[in-house]
Amino acid sequence: MALVALVVSGCGTAGTARPAAQARAAKCTWFPANGFYHADVRKLPRHPRSAAFVRSIGSTGRLKADFGSGTWEGRPFGIPITKVAPGTPKVKVSFTYRSESDEGPYAIPKNAKVEGGRGAAGDRHVLAVDPAACVLYELFAAYPKAGGTWRAGSGAIFNLRSNRLRPAGWTSADAAGLSIAAPLVKYDETKRGSIDHVLRLTVPRVRNTYVWPARHRVGGATSASLPPLGTWLRLKSSVNLAKFPRSVRPILRALQVHGAIIADIGSAWYLSGTQDKRWNNDALRALGGVRGSDFEAVDAVRLRVSKNSGQVR
Repeated sequence: MALVALVVSGCGTAGTARPAAQARAAKCTWFPANGFYHADVRKLPRHPRSAAFVRSIGSTGRLKADFGSGTWEGRPFGIPITKVAPGTPKVKVSFTYRSESDEGPYAIPKNAKVEGGRGAAGDRHVLAVDPAACVLYELFAAYPKAGGTWRAGSGAIFNLRSNRLRPAGWTSADAAGLSIAAPLVKYDETKRGSIDHVLRLTVPRVRNTYVWPARHRVGGATSASLPPLGTWLRLKSSVNLAKFPRSVRPILRALQVHGAIIADIGSAWYLSGTQDKRWNNDALRALGGVRGSDFEAVDAVRLRVSKNSGQVR
């Protein structure tokens, strides 16, 4: 599988990289090619509870892009990724959930974009990627403080050249303990016509456990009909992509080849993507032609090499 170099165009940029840094950045990708983010799930068997999981999310529900151009209810739409310029100083972050957060420091610039904008409520994710160092910094409920420091609910630092998972039971900036930035639908890869990774999905209810590759659980629901965090869903091969606008077919193709992982609580069948003014909202709305019943859960644990690693067979 050919991986595209990590080029974070169309994102908030904290500065201009020097040529040497750009050359190093070209060797950095969104995690290794042999990791679960890039796994092909077309041949995996259906999960024995697939039908129950899909019913619990909503068989008649519609797929929705939780991102787009412009604003939604007055706020920027989607989750932004800020590119870290060489020489950006690392700063201290104070955490509410300190015991499950990476201490840092974090290379997050003062002008880093916040999900929903600087005045937003909600999740307020901040995602900052340093392509030269191949390191990703992610914060949940992030608020800037005086002097360039931040406070946040939780945070995680990912080495993009490593398949190592977070400690068992730890959250990240996401409920499932996974990266948010890596599985986002990104405009440039969609425009290119090829998305080579799993996507991020939210659902209203989950069981109070988690399955690989997730590392964290939420809530108190115990019903076996509910999917745990980390559940992997695949768009059925019977879905005819030709009836959808050409610009969104790469998204649907990725859902057939790589699938989507339930990573957080939210609205049913909401697909996460980047904030980008170039999205065609009319085309993205066409994703609503996919129903919940067009998905099936798969037994992704069969891909696992080790419970503490994201490497796949």
